[in-house]
Amino acid sequence: MCFFKQNIPVYDDVNDAFRTVKLDRTKDSHNSGENLVFVGVMTANMYLNTRAKAVYETWGKNLPGKIAFFTSETSIAPANLPVIPLPGVDDSYPPQKKSFMMLKYIADHYAQHFEYFMRADDDVYVRTDRLEKFLRSVNSTNPHFIGQAGKGNQDEFGHLALKDDENFCMGGPGIIMSRATLLKVAPHVRDCLKNLRSTHEDVEVGRCVRKYAEVPCTWSYEMQSILYHNGSGTEAFTGPLKQREVHRAITLHPIKNHTHLYRLHTYLQGLEIRTNEAKLVHLIRELVKTSEETRLSTPRLNDPVNGIFLDHLGMESTLQKWNPALESEVLTWDFVSRAVFHLSDANPRHRPTSGVNEGLEDVTRDVMEIINRVSKERGRVIDFKEVLYGYMRWNPTFALEYILDMLLLYRKYRGKKMTVSVRRHAYIQIPFGPLRIHEYESISDEEDPDSTLGIQNIVQVVVKNSLKDFENLQYQVPQRDISEKRNPKKINFILPLAGRFASFQRFMDDFRRICLEGEENVQLFVISFRPSSTEEDTSENVEALISSLQLDYPHITMSVIQTNISFTRAMALELGARQCADSDLMLFIDVDMTFTSAALDRIRLHTVKNRQVYYPVVFSEFNMQDLGESRPSSYDHTLIDEDVGYWRAFGFGIVSIYKCDLQLAGGLDTSILGWGREDVDLFEKVLKSGIKIFRAADPGLIHIFHTVDCDKNLEPSQYDMCQGTLYSTYGAVQTLTKTILANPDMLRDS
Repeated sequence: MCFFKQNIPVYDDVNDAFRTVKLDRTKDSHNSGENLVFVGVMTANMYLNTRAKAVYETWGKNLPGKIAFFTSETSIAPANLPVIPLPGVDDSYPPQKKSFMMLKYIADHYAQHFEYFMRADDDVYVRTDRLEKFLRSVNSTNPHFIGQAGKGNQDEFGHLALKDDENFCMGGPGIIMSRATLLKVAPHVRDCLKNLRSTHEDVEVGRCVRKYAEVPCTWSYEMQSILYHNGSGTEAFTGPLKQREVHRAITLHPIKNHTHLYRLHTYLQGLEIRTNEAKLVHLIRELVKTSEETRLSTPRLNDPVNGIFLDHLGMESTLQKWNPALESEVLTWDFVSRAVFHLSDANPRHRPTSGVNEGLEDVTRDVMEIINRVSKERGRVIDFKEVLYGYMRWNPTFALEYILDMLLLYRKYRGKKMTVSVRRHAYIQIPFGPLRIHEYESISDEEDPDSTLGIQNIVQVVVKNSLKDFENLQYQVPQRDISEKRNPKKINFILPLAGRFASFQRFMDDFRRICLEGEENVQLFVISFRPSSTEEDTSENVEALISSLQLDYPHITMSVIQTNISFTRAMALELGARQCADSDLMLFIDVDMTFTSAALDRIRLHTVKNRQVYYPVVFSEFNMQDLGESRPSSYDHTLIDEDVGYWRAFGFGIVSIYKCDLQLAGGLDTSILGWGREDVDLFEKVLKSGIKIFRAADPGLIHIFHTVDCDKNLEPSQYDMCQGTLYSTYGAVQTLTKTILANPDMLRDS
């Protein structure tokens, strides 16, 4: 290896050094609590306006000490940023000279004013509150070299001139030295630069510290989580931040994109607010408890003038905060296991939502943190394994409550060592924080509209500026252009049919009124199958009705495709799709559906060729006859009410899709015979194809009730689907409950 002589500059401008970091020369670690640590951040000229600025505007201003950014001699320092250009240093990589010169500068100018000194990169985030707590727990008079110990990666192992018992502190997550260590190393910077054994500056700093301060980097497994390095590279900390590593660490590295540094800072500020609100709750509870024990009146903490209310936070933590007087006031618990059972949902059993899972993760993480706070004193660590089951409920007045059965791993490392699995019940409350009320004056209706014109203009500008970034989003809300509004896209109705002529007549009445008389741009293809043996063959009547309408409306294509096979919905839809061109918009619909013109508009809007398929959630009517009620012939089927029907959230039979997108998804599985399952199969194919699915409740699509007969010859999965649909039409839960309470004999064995 070739070595060359380094020119070591001498620094004399002491006043400038203090002025740059705004340090009072009379202050030191003995007479000021703000002189705990000095942080030197290594950066380059190209990062001064991005990474360096982000560091200074986030965690850099909250240090219990001072911070400075060390860069090359020719760097141009932005205003209000404490930058120290190092003479004779450039921004070349690896920054070995920059690193040693920074340590020399810090020792020459700031060594007597701080207890600790930290070398940091410009892509690290430091949780300053935790750093202060950590450093104040360590005796600063001893020589310390604190960091995440390393010996090189797999490719470097054995090539860094390190002995088996030697290590170095990884530079990325940060390196901390006590004053004693820095003062022992600084005089020997010239020798360390002359004897470089590798291209890694953190390895060489570690070698220099070990040689002259005679102290190694901290051999501690915990340092991997305290000074945390994420090995994902540029993807680190770009995803969800609600992770155990983020919550536990003092430093987080690397954050390559400086905008993510602001994002991380905002998230951690939110955690700090949450922590402070939890402390506030505990303090107010202690205040109330002390007042009761001393028989003194509890001070009023509410501040109605400023809209802040705190008195409710003093309520004792108990599962019996409130006793309901009526049955309707009882707050029910949701059961949580692999599925969630929720009493008030239309579908009581469903998968845990992302909100439920996230809430459980938050709760278990906080509980484990509380449990392990005394782990060192008790010589044990408890690890979380899983939640076996639990209950949760939301009390909107007081708190979110959990009862959890948790599987834990108990590790005892003091005395008789052991590792054993244990189960524990946890009763948890997450109280709501302070109540804040903001009032805004409303503009009177009688006020002169001209007097609000200026406000409206300001609001318009603010809204436009707020929305201008939406154009950069990958997904855009589909909108129709002017030509499409004048000439709406043609909708090709594809209607499978087998018998049921009365229902077909009703459907065609709606089709005539809405589409034909309303001059909608549509086509209709009826795929007629051979009816079941119990039904009359009305195929000729179907053709006659269509022919009659075709004479009245010759400009609208309406045709019947006859098939002499038993009803198969998948085959019917496939035959209908064959009548359309690749660029045609198709609507798969059933004979029991009624629709509105507004529904057709939404079908055109939400179905986008090559991009999006529309799966509307239709409203399905209940069977009123079994409950002793009936609908009159003039009944308005567009009436939507929870007593007359329900949203069929698990139905996928009604869909609007372009033919080219149907082909891209793989088409329909015509091997599925009879009723059901073909819709779910197509839905899954569309999901896998990558085409977006737009799904929403559509009040203009109503499924009219009809009796359901489930053929026992169907495949088990199809038969179960049919039975599920049959049971769903019995009636609303409250209606069924009233019926059973009024007729208790219904529950008795016959």
